[in-house]
Amino acid sequence: MTRDTVRWGILATGGIAAAFTADLIDLPDAEVVAVASRTETAAKAFAERFGIPRAYGDWAALADDEDVDVVYVATPHAAHRTAAGLCLEAGRGVLCEKPFTLNVREAGELVDLARDRGRFLMEAMWMYCNPLIRRLKALVEDDAIGEVRTVQADFGLEGPFPPSHRLRDPAQGGGALLDLGVYPVSFAHLLLGEPDGVAAQAVVSAEGVDLQTAAALSWDSGALAALHCSVVGGTGTSASVTGSRGRIDIPNGFFHPDHFVLHRAGRDPEKFAADPADGPRSTMRHEALEVMRAVRAGETESPLVPLDGTLAVMRTLDAVRDRIGVRYPGES
Repeated sequence: MTRDTVRWGILATGGIAAAFTADLIDLPDAEVVAVASRTETAAKAFAERFGIPRAYGDWAALADDEDVDVVYVATPHAAHRTAAGLCLEAGRGVLCEKPFTLNVREAGELVDLARDRGRFLMEAMWMYCNPLIRRLKALVEDDAIGEVRTVQADFGLEGPFPPSHRLRDPAQGGGALLDLGVYPVSFAHLLLGEPDGVAAQAVVSAEGVDLQTAAALSWDSGALAALHCSVVGGTGTSASVTGSRGRIDIPNGFFHPDHFVLHRAGRDPEKFAADPADGPRSTMRHEALEVMRAVRAGETESPLVPLDGTLAVMRTLDAVRDRIGVRYPGES
């Protein structure tokens, strides 16, 4: 494509779709042209809220809209395979919310479909597109703390969530791991790649989903990661990366930080703060900008969120679920 404006469709009308759309409409080269929901009423209400010209009461109509360049899929993750697949089949590019799918089998099907059709596909792992996280990764790659030895990260919500809530519903892919644990796991992958070993323990609800999970990942290099997620206790959402010659701490909100601190022996701690020009820490504009850059360049995936990396994260999440005995309806 040669024009500067990228035309977006929004598939789903929940909270995350609203947050993304609010960021998207502030970007000068983005145009939101259509939205779809399971009901026309919901789609029309969303369209009126954000000034979107077309509203569809079914997903296929959005997928078939030839004025749409990229569809942002914001359904619950149990529906990601169906929704993203529908859009890719119809020739749309797709930005699909995390977790990418329920399991690596579904993820592989989407990746194969996108590559076969030559269509853009990216997981909406906004953490990887965050300028401060990219700065942290660059410091680690530039040997600022030496060889990485340990990664620690946590993400927990206080709740309580009733059994009827989507976070506790197996049919919707409920549980702490896929909804929250994807962040600590993805953070460890960002710095160390796919682990060579996976161990895990969890507290599993009566419905069969994990209420909290602790995972220990290991690499043949000798590096370890200690990761935790929970829907029964609010954690500090902190992270730390320890190397052979230093440490980087993110004291809170590690997946969208406002600062981190570099510690090295014999030196004063160095604080790296987010640039106010990059917007509030909750913004998703950076992933949208990366999608638009890639689409305009004719790329079918992003180097910041590569599809092979997404598949690797899904393999790790599958391995953790295997260790804790969580299965979703329809899985073998």
